[in-house]
Amino acid sequence: MTIPGNLLTTAMAVMPHTDLDRALQYALSLDIPFWPQLPRLSYYEDMYVQASEHFPGIVLDMEKRTLSFSMEKFIREYEEALSHFEDPGYFDISPQYSAVYPRFLELDLSDRPAIRGQLEGPISFGFNVLDENRRPILFDDTIRPFMFEFMAKRVNVQHARLRERNPNAFMFIDEPGLQFLFSALSGYDAAAAFKDMEAFFQALTRPRGVHLCGNPDWDFLLNLDMEVLSLDIYSNGEVFSKYAPSIKRFLDREGVIVWGLVPSNVEPFDKEDVASLEARLKDVWETLDRKGIDRAWLLSKSLLSPATCCLVNPDGDKTVEKAFERTRVLSERLRSQFGLS
Repeated sequence: MTIPGNLLTTAMAVMPHTDLDRALQYALSLDIPFWPQLPRLSYYEDMYVQASEHFPGIVLDMEKRTLSFSMEKFIREYEEALSHFEDPGYFDISPQYSAVYPRFLELDLSDRPAIRGQLEGPISFGFNVLDENRRPILFDDTIRPFMFEFMAKRVNVQHARLRERNPNAFMFIDEPGLQFLFSALSGYDAAAAFKDMEAFFQALTRPRGVHLCGNPDWDFLLNLDMEVLSLDIYSNGEVFSKYAPSIKRFLDREGVIVWGLVPSNVEPFDKEDVASLEARLKDVWETLDRKGIDRAWLLSKSLLSPATCCLVNPDGDKTVEKAFERTRVLSERLRSQFGLS
């Protein structure tokens, strides 16, 4: 199983659509399609809520659209959860938590170069879900090991389902919370996180990697044992290019970079065009080339995507759809320029 490169296209899964068919149509318009997450269609499709399905102790209030954790409830439900640990269906995403996922799995995707799934990662989940004392469950030494094991099972079950549709299926672990590890937060530091994430990735079937839109310590991510890194290069290009030695080691390990280039928010999207975005990306590649990363080799290990997901545009899904279309145009243009198949 290999992740293709050569500037083929994919995108982040969170989409602002309430029309399931239209969202799926745009996901399928890219070279490497995925099943969309549609939180405006249902709160169940929020990325944190989706990851929480069957997690013991979760308190989900659909009316208030809140997700929290109860230790008392965790103790009551823990044994029940353990009794299902050898049941793959227990860890899969049910139709209640995603209207799109079962539809995606019904499609014939065997002719695609790859397909992709995703799940919220344990660090971000643990930061976001708070207990009765408003403390992230990531900081709880009892909950944290179970959480990592639970999420690994969820990732692997989904990955197995996707591989039935395409042998080159791979997974994104969505980890926006990683950037907070390097702030002044107490209770869980980067060294502990790296150790936990290394063990977590060892438990996952390959290929798998991380997607995030923020600006963490890139050395942390590039040195994890994973096959793909997806990032917002539109916002972080100058910073990311300073990590050339780690980028080179990542590529040497057959890593693939997903360059999130096309903004999906209205204002930055309208400020750019195809030529300006192309120039921005080439600047990063030229910087890396000067630092010893051959551009032809780099492009063979590169994918292209929108820069971020976006749920807050005043025009709803329109600019996001334009960002998908512009990503395809840029891919075709760059692949033609560099003679990529």
